[in-house]
Amino acid sequence: MSSLLFYNEEGNTLFNAGDMQGALCFYTKALKLSHSQAESAVLHRNRSACYLKLEDYTKAEADASKALDADPGDVKARFRRAQALQKLGRLNEAFLDAQRCAQMEPTNNTFKEMLRLLGAQSQKKVTIQMSSTDARVQQMFSLLLDPSAQPSDRQKAAQNLVVLSREEAGAEQIFRNDGVKLIQSLLGSNQEEVVLSALRTLVGLCTGHQSRTMAIVNELGMEQLCGVMGSGASAVSLAACHLLQVMFEALTEGMNREIRGKDEAILPEPSRELRSMLRHLVEMMPASSVSGPGRDSAINLLVKQVPRKSQRNPDNSLTLWVIDQGLKKILEVAGTVPEMSEGPPLTDNSHMSCSVLLSKLYDDLKSDAERENFNKLCEEYVQHHFGRPGLESKLRAIQTVSVLLQGPSDVGNRTLEMSGMMDAVISLCASEVVCHQQVAVEALIHAAGKAKRASFITANGVALLKDLYKKSENDQIRVRALVGLCKLGSAGGTDFSMKQFAEGSTLKLAKQCRKWLCNESLPPTSRRWAIEGLAYLTFDADVKEDLVEDRNALQAMFQLAKSEDKTVLFAVGSTLVNCTNSYDVDKPDPQMVELAKYAKQHVPEEHPKDAHSFVEKRLMKLLEAGVVSALVCMGKQESPALTETCRECIARVFLALVERQGDRGTVVAQGGGKALLPLVNKYPVQILPFQSMVILLTLDCTLLQNFESLMALTNLAGISERLRQKIIKEKAVPKVEGYMFEEHELVRAAATECMCNLVLSTEVQQLYVATGNDRLKLLVLYSGEEDERLRKAAAGTLAMLTAEQPELCARIPGTTSHWLEILQALLLSDSLELRHRGVVVMLNLMQAEKSLAETLMESEALEILSVLAKSTEQSPISRAAQHCLDKAIEYGIIKKPEEGGEGNEP
Repeated sequence: MSSLLFYNEEGNTLFNAGDMQGALCFYTKALKLSHSQAESAVLHRNRSACYLKLEDYTKAEADASKALDADPGDVKARFRRAQALQKLGRLNEAFLDAQRCAQMEPTNNTFKEMLRLLGAQSQKKVTIQMSSTDARVQQMFSLLLDPSAQPSDRQKAAQNLVVLSREEAGAEQIFRNDGVKLIQSLLGSNQEEVVLSALRTLVGLCTGHQSRTMAIVNELGMEQLCGVMGSGASAVSLAACHLLQVMFEALTEGMNREIRGKDEAILPEPSRELRSMLRHLVEMMPASSVSGPGRDSAINLLVKQVPRKSQRNPDNSLTLWVIDQGLKKILEVAGTVPEMSEGPPLTDNSHMSCSVLLSKLYDDLKSDAERENFNKLCEEYVQHHFGRPGLESKLRAIQTVSVLLQGPSDVGNRTLEMSGMMDAVISLCASEVVCHQQVAVEALIHAAGKAKRASFITANGVALLKDLYKKSENDQIRVRALVGLCKLGSAGGTDFSMKQFAEGSTLKLAKQCRKWLCNESLPPTSRRWAIEGLAYLTFDADVKEDLVEDRNALQAMFQLAKSEDKTVLFAVGSTLVNCTNSYDVDKPDPQMVELAKYAKQHVPEEHPKDAHSFVEKRLMKLLEAGVVSALVCMGKQESPALTETCRECIARVFLALVERQGDRGTVVAQGGGKALLPLVNKYPVQILPFQSMVILLTLDCTLLQNFESLMALTNLAGISERLRQKIIKEKAVPKVEGYMFEEHELVRAAATECMCNLVLSTEVQQLYVATGNDRLKLLVLYSGEEDERLRKAAAGTLAMLTAEQPELCARIPGTTSHWLEILQALLLSDSLELRHRGVVVMLNLMQAEKSLAETLMESEALEILSVLAKSTEQSPISRAAQHCLDKAIEYGIIKKPEEGGEGNEP
């Protein structure tokens, strides 16, 4: 018989005999020998049953969950988890598991009875919560409905309502007491703060709750909510946009898991409400009564909610519905020329946002037929306006084409090739009306995107653009003409041999772009176009060298990147990617190069100033000018303009900046580590600088750099096991351990916090299990230090290790003669976090060995735990303390209170 089978059978025998502790020991030994997922699942399920009998419900729930991870259909494991969750007070989760058990075995009366009990317990819990909350809600309602109340009191009551709505009991009371009607009246208030509070209260009511959201959408009506979002007040518009975002999430993703299980059978399908919301957002597009920021918010919501989150999902019905119902309305915004009297009010970001939305919709289409329909609708719209008499109509058509060229470029190129379109664009470039020229020149710039289009414009439009640049008296026209020339001049990309213009011309163009960029008297849109020009010209290494030497131009570009103008993000990102050479370069095969030379075909050449030594110097100049803070701000933007391509540009530049070891500390210290975290899941291979952060942990770096690197690694280690494995692979653990001995208290604490997250990995736990080292001793000693931050980190690490590796518990008394004093001091701490860590360590020690439990119960720990357990609030601390006492009673060390009178005597 194999050892695993022997241990399992011995465990079963002891379990049936009522020796839970013995059974637990054998199941744990069997688990260590198990190499099969199926075997581990059965053993975890058996061990969960032991923990239930021993009333260690946290571990019972954890083991049942591990069994279910391997086999979700294991009804015994699911029932045991339901029992553990019930005892832990997590009634909604227990209800879900019990409900699933009943579905799997409908005739099982045990499951039915548990469902009934859980329903009754949940109702009782909700009733208790609501009785205390109800009075507060009624008090706020009374103040808000009292016409004689002071405005300041009403405002305060509205803010209190926001706080109440963030708790489930408060949200339910507000909803049940007809609070939605009251909130509806508050939305019409003249006080902006009251309106903001009303919107934020609705956010609390809707967050994660599908049924309430559906009722609120129907009661308030999307017309009113969209009207609030379309108002002129920026703060109110943003708050309304956030509310609608929350509503969309509640309707599309449903309620949170705890609530969904009880209500899903009676919930109607939310598609009607979703379509109503989308319809009103689409109708906001051309409405002249909607403010520019409100319209941008509507576009932003459509960008986030309509296209599929994953292309694996076959259902793109929302996209098709929006195209069918609203594409022409979106194109009306795209075709609006702000300087003309007709058309809705726009912001500087509106056209860019439209481009992103159109591109997202087009990319979400699945078949050639769907794409052809999109093309046809766009062509019909452009043709309708282009064919009408009057110049304004033609300008609208050209402006629409310009937006399409920035979005779904294939669609834009098709509309551009319509009969007479390019001739009209070139003709209008010579118009005497500035806004006409502006629309035409911008269309010309965007049209130069494709190689064949660039060659056509080079032949027909360069002379015109040069003429506009030299002779126009309007700087807004000149800067756009300049960008057109920049774009044409960069048609060869990084190929040094493919120069479109004469030697030195690109340098002159770049010098003028930098001059306009630094001219603060120009409007932001003109300065933004100057960066657009540099984005093209910086394919030329001579231009890159001049730009990084111009400190004023760099700082002007970084300031614009931090501004409200979101349209500048891609241009800045592209310019920085070019300057840092962080774009992908395909190195041609040497044999193919020789073959091409022999056949007299073109062979791309690299500019001499794109060599590694030049790139390094440019990176140093950018760091000195403050590029990191600009990248951090760019990554925080909430706008459709921050596309996946923009994020990738930011990621690429960060990767280039941390290439040199000496620069890594600067990047981390200026917030680079935090800025990279949101990008980890999107671009893990490209930008996650584990090596950079690990190399920072050297004596050559400053303590500040070490501290920042440790903080960044701590955050990463807390995200997932995959990232912890990457950190371990980079051999970071020994370096982190080294800094746990650092004299500087902040660095020492940061290293211990990092270790606290790293011990979630079994490999790191084994370092502490290994004999002949003082790792465990250091944690025990640090748990008794004066520095609270260090104590929390050390005690937290100790709590996790003793839970995951029970054999370490027996070693703790041997670490220091003061070990008991240190643990008692944790229990008596003023900090709840330290107290909680202390009581968990105590519980782990008591569960590990009876002899340890006896030692603890013979000390002052017994009295301290008795006081903690009697706390009126049922907190994790009091529950863990009670578990300690229960364990002592089970061992027979102390008696139950009813048996021994007053005390728990040993």
